[in-house]
Amino acid sequence: MTLLTDLARTYGTPAYVYDLQAVRSAHADLRTALPSGTELYYSVKANPHPLVIACLAGLGCRTEVASPGELDAALGAGVPPDRILLTAPGKSESAVAHALARQVTHFSADSPTDLARIAGQAERLGVPAGCLLRVNADQAVPGMGLSMTGTASQFGADASWILREPHLFRGHDMARVTGLHLYMGTNIAEQDKLLRQFTIGVELAAALRTSVGEHLTTVDLGGGFGTPFARQGDRPVFTSLAKELTSVLDGGLPGWRDGEITVAFESGRYLTGDCGHLLTTVLDTKESKGTRFTVLDTGIHHLGGMSGLRRVPPVSPDVLHATATATATATDADGVRRGTAPAPRTGAGAERTRTPGVLAGPLCTPLDTLSRNTPLPPMETGDVLAVPNVGAYGLSASLIAFLGHHLPVEIVVDAGHVVSATRLHLTRHDAGPGETGPSSLPAHHLEGAPV
Repeated sequence: MTLLTDLARTYGTPAYVYDLQAVRSAHADLRTALPSGTELYYSVKANPHPLVIACLAGLGCRTEVASPGELDAALGAGVPPDRILLTAPGKSESAVAHALARQVTHFSADSPTDLARIAGQAERLGVPAGCLLRVNADQAVPGMGLSMTGTASQFGADASWILREPHLFRGHDMARVTGLHLYMGTNIAEQDKLLRQFTIGVELAAALRTSVGEHLTTVDLGGGFGTPFARQGDRPVFTSLAKELTSVLDGGLPGWRDGEITVAFESGRYLTGDCGHLLTTVLDTKESKGTRFTVLDTGIHHLGGMSGLRRVPPVSPDVLHATATATATATDADGVRRGTAPAPRTGAGAERTRTPGVLAGPLCTPLDTLSRNTPLPPMETGDVLAVPNVGAYGLSASLIAFLGHHLPVEIVVDAGHVVSATRLHLTRHDAGPGETGPSSLPAHHLEGAPV
């Protein structure tokens, strides 16, 4: 915790801290868990920080993006256009044109309409595109926390529809179908369930190749590799997955070892989840009608905002003491608290009995609670806390525009040294009719600024 303590003292809270050494370690573990010779995409939605994107691109990852903003983030981080795949169940003409104008020509297409839209923009701009056909499997994989396909879904085209009317899915002159995209679930920590979903994907890909066309050269089997979120715990290591997957690929997609077909996987959560901590300061502790409340300077606008709106299960994060007290506070030019941070809490005082209480944020809404009736360690006003395992789906998956609070500092460290400290700002720009893109946005634009 010493480094976190120093960072809280220097940059104040709330603050996200991302460790690039942890990113490299996760990448090494995942590459070991996947068959040699397969491709790996980093899903930018997990953490779009440019240094995180650049780190994984430098390790050999291709990049999967799901919006013009993510696409620009990848290009800005130095990812070559030909190593970017644009996905999403709904892509507007302007989003497709935005990609093609920047020489990003690889797409995942979810329907005949989507294929036609990509083809139309490719013809208009004179830039040929290649498409992976996103497939919604007819068979679900049991035991998944969040299914992407295998049920009624906005993602992809049902496999039965493709097999019934394959002529609708063979692409266009300027938008050729070059492969298949199967992504069945997310946040799966059990190796047997991962293997089961990939086995279903390989079997389906083998069937569809003979239906849609033997010219298909890529099968993207998705990912879903799980890891703890906002709770203590180690990232799982899938020790025998590579061997078992290799056998599955040999049986279902012969020729993949010789490069006849490229097999790809995707990950965002696994690659970045354990690289991040969220530092936060206790603003108040009090009791209300017999309930203990601990109010923090962070909340659903910085962590798990979708959970705060009850769209997904509650986060209920673990909070660990990073400091004993904040002995002095000041306010910087942006109105953000900065506090000094003494040594981490240690000894018997750190192990005192936890008591149930509510962990609340500073927002003016009763929905701003991170946990309820959860055993919490003793806390005092000014204590600095750390939430672990929030390198993925932290800040970017939260309600950053709600109530206008300043966004947390984002600090990137490598080998114990700070390599970047920036803060995103929301700004408003004029927008012309029908215009999109970084030079003319219809609402808010995220800008990074050094701290």
